[in-house]
Amino acid sequence: MIKRYSLPEMEKVWSEESKYHYWLKVELAVCRAMCKHGMIPKADLKNIEKKANFSVDRIYEIEKTTRHDVIAFLTNVAENVGESARYIHYGMTSSDMIDTALALQCRDAINLLQDEIVDLFSYLSIKAFKYKDLLCMGRSHGIHAEPTSFGLKFLSWVDELFRDSKRLTDAKLDITYGQISGAVGNYAHIDPKIELAVCKELNLSAADISTQIISRDRHAYLMQIIALIGTTLEKIALEIRHLQRTEVGEVEEGFAKGQKGSSAMPHKKNPVTSEQICGLARVLRANASAAIENNALWHERDISHSSVERIILPDSFILLHYMIRKVSGLINNLVVNEANIKRNLEMTNGLVFSQIVLLQLAEKGCSREKAYELVQKNAMKCWEKKASFRSLIEKDKMIMNYLTKADLDEIFCYDRYLSNVDNIYKSVQTNIERGYK
Repeated sequence: MIKRYSLPEMEKVWSEESKYHYWLKVELAVCRAMCKHGMIPKADLKNIEKKANFSVDRIYEIEKTTRHDVIAFLTNVAENVGESARYIHYGMTSSDMIDTALALQCRDAINLLQDEIVDLFSYLSIKAFKYKDLLCMGRSHGIHAEPTSFGLKFLSWVDELFRDSKRLTDAKLDITYGQISGAVGNYAHIDPKIELAVCKELNLSAADISTQIISRDRHAYLMQIIALIGTTLEKIALEIRHLQRTEVGEVEEGFAKGQKGSSAMPHKKNPVTSEQICGLARVLRANASAAIENNALWHERDISHSSVERIILPDSFILLHYMIRKVSGLINNLVVNEANIKRNLEMTNGLVFSQIVLLQLAEKGCSREKAYELVQKNAMKCWEKKASFRSLIEKDKMIMNYLTKADLDEIFCYDRYLSNVDNIYKSVQTNIERGYK
């Protein structure tokens, strides 16, 4: 991943040097397990643990000849260990080391994602409660619908992000499997008890079956969850983009001192972070698609998945890590323009009360079909003439045959749109506390 979208913590997990550290960690765990079961002399294990090391540059140099990165790595380690190196990688195949190490790598990367999600969850929750009682215009199809709580926007994201976090935890459990089963996965040259011992040391589950590789459905599932979390971030960013449009003006991304919005137009303050998030979410979805393609391989294995994973796994983890932190900053520094929210609420001259007029007419004995016709006729006049919807209703004798002025006072009141908001907040809080069990 390019530096622009990389944060150092996650970048370190996926660096080449870290990859070889994970590889060495697996190889040493195998050696310890073999020593415990009498397959490696204790003196040789001590020598291996003391001297086993690698040089990234030296591995690259060897790989120019071997054209095989695992062999290059093992050759370099052997150069440092000496004669005892004959026990390293004994009975193993490349994927025993690679896939088990990849599980460790993914676990550490997921832990970093979960830390960022906790921060974003906090920022969204703060905004949700701050704006719980702020009435705003709700929209469907991009058109004014009915008033609602501005805080509910944030609360819905809190709710979804919590589900995302649970899904990521499930994916972590699903991906943290190791294998030490040898070529084609039948333990012909290595005892299954070695696999169990290695996985126990590394705090992994041992794969029940591995056909030289760990099945890629696990990795595909993880990538779907990463992409899905990306869509949650995109949902947040897309809403902010809409609300920042000049004609709407209800929120703005924080605009730092010295920041520039346009090379040509000095007045511009663009939702650049939100747009960036929406764009990067597309990359995550594309990578998830590639992960699905990786599941079907030839016979016990081929390496068509390998080249893909070298790109999509680091890139997706690094991107999502970056995206979550960016959205946290976006929410924390979001500017909410309450005056514009009120202005937009009143923009359509009371049309937002059309449904309650319809319902009251039906309750008073008017057929729903007739009530709809009467309300829609006046609503269209309101649109066209920019007249007060209430005044049009008051002048409609057919409607006023059913309604009184007191009825209108009750109808044209915003209170009902916040009357059940507390219950929604309690429901979300209850679900979070129960963990959706």
